[in-house]
Amino acid sequence: MIITSQFPPVEILDVPLHDAVLGRAQEYGDRPALVDAVSGREISYAQLDTMTRRVAAGLAELGIRPGDVVALYSPNTILYPVVFYGTTRAGATVTTVNALYTADELHKQLVDSKAKLLVTISLFLPVATAAIEGTDVTEIFVCDQAEGYRSVMELVASTAPEPSVTINPAEDVAVLPYSSGTTGSAKGVMLTHRNIATNLVQAEATFSMEEGERIIAILPFFHIYGQAVLMNLPFRFGVTVVVLPKFELQQFLTTLDEQKITRAFVAPPIVLALAKHPAVDGVDLSALKYLTSAAAPLDAELAEACAKRLGLASVLQCYGMTELSPGTHAIPQDDPEPPPGAVGKLFPSTEQRIVGADGNDVADGEVGEIWIRGPQVMKGYLGRPAETDATIDREGWLHTGDLGREDERGYLYVVDRVKELIKYHGYQVPPAELEAVLLTDERIADAAVIGVVQDGNEVPKAFVVPMPGSGLTEADVLEYVAARVAPYKKVRQVEFIEAVPKAASGKILRRELRAREAARE
Repeated sequence: MIITSQFPPVEILDVPLHDAVLGRAQEYGDRPALVDAVSGREISYAQLDTMTRRVAAGLAELGIRPGDVVALYSPNTILYPVVFYGTTRAGATVTTVNALYTADELHKQLVDSKAKLLVTISLFLPVATAAIEGTDVTEIFVCDQAEGYRSVMELVASTAPEPSVTINPAEDVAVLPYSSGTTGSAKGVMLTHRNIATNLVQAEATFSMEEGERIIAILPFFHIYGQAVLMNLPFRFGVTVVVLPKFELQQFLTTLDEQKITRAFVAPPIVLALAKHPAVDGVDLSALKYLTSAAAPLDAELAEACAKRLGLASVLQCYGMTELSPGTHAIPQDDPEPPPGAVGKLFPSTEQRIVGADGNDVADGEVGEIWIRGPQVMKGYLGRPAETDATIDREGWLHTGDLGREDERGYLYVVDRVKELIKYHGYQVPPAELEAVLLTDERIADAAVIGVVQDGNEVPKAFVVPMPGSGLTEADVLEYVAARVAPYKKVRQVEFIEAVPKAASGKILRRELRAREAARE
């Protein structure tokens, strides 16, 4: 049975992303759009609009043309949105890069995306310079200052005319984030201007932001969740975004207090800290009206404890994935009693099916795989038609790989995942990638990786078969992997076993390893 939204349909927003987001920027004028929580520097809406236009002019002057790709490899800064929307104004595609990536991981994305320009910060230059070898990148710009490198502010200072480009919102790719698959390397997710712009209108059915609101930007801008709720939606509403470069609890709490933050979008580890950490005591969080969690499953009891401590009615949740631009469900902010553990109601102009292993829709209230169809479904994976076809079927249904159920009120609950992907603090960690790294160690005969729960979070655990006489220790394994992957991908637990369980085809039977873990609980 096809499930439809309880909300009235919305019109497809066929406009360039920057127009959907910054279309009223000049009207908002001197209202602060961005505040650097560390330095206090501000960018007004009028300035943001002008700066993005100047960056577009500067990029065009450099030879960036419609269809080209600009890579953005940076932590959160107030110049990140300037480069982001400046790139789309030039008719180019922005590929956002995980700020924790190693040179090898960055290199792979630059090669796959065919990026021509890389924008980063001075601190990241050692990784960036190593990564661009053998890529199409012709120059590196920095958001701050570095000897021998041009600054983004030089682009802002461009006196060239703003480029006049023609954008087809339905076909042209605005953003190319990378999403990890279970079969190895990350895949470029092609999100069109129409995908993202329409998804903003869909999201607005579940909440609104009022003039004077102040939102803290602690989620990374490079993540599709951060882009949606900390850039696209706030700028569309004309509210102020207070930017922190990274999460550090005391700085986060101080900023909530001093900046009188009214709304925070977070991931479950921050909910855990707000619920239990003693540092929260004595901090004035009375201005905070809304707290929304997404990017990974949130325990209902933890959400309740956090809401109670902060004096909120509830911790709101939303659901989606990179391939869905990213949203499909959210708890309406005006619902006085959302059911515990629910991730939200289906967005308008979106269809859903809950499908059993036999390919048929399950009975009402039963668990099955969540399938989604709507204007927010990605254009496809860059250069990977077979993987695109495996994710989006001929009728346009995107198979999420998540297991869920819907209750009688129309609320969705995500109960498990079909996919093997490990979600560590909201980051995607493909087990196959870690297994490939482990097997490059000559002391390891075989290995498998699954996600296990540690201190309320899912973490990667490696089951390792050591080579006879190797003397391999748990510390050796942890150190070996840590030196070769981004910090969030590190193996956190190790267990030595005699053999990795496999099917006759050679496929690792991770379900047997998960059953082994469950038997110990």
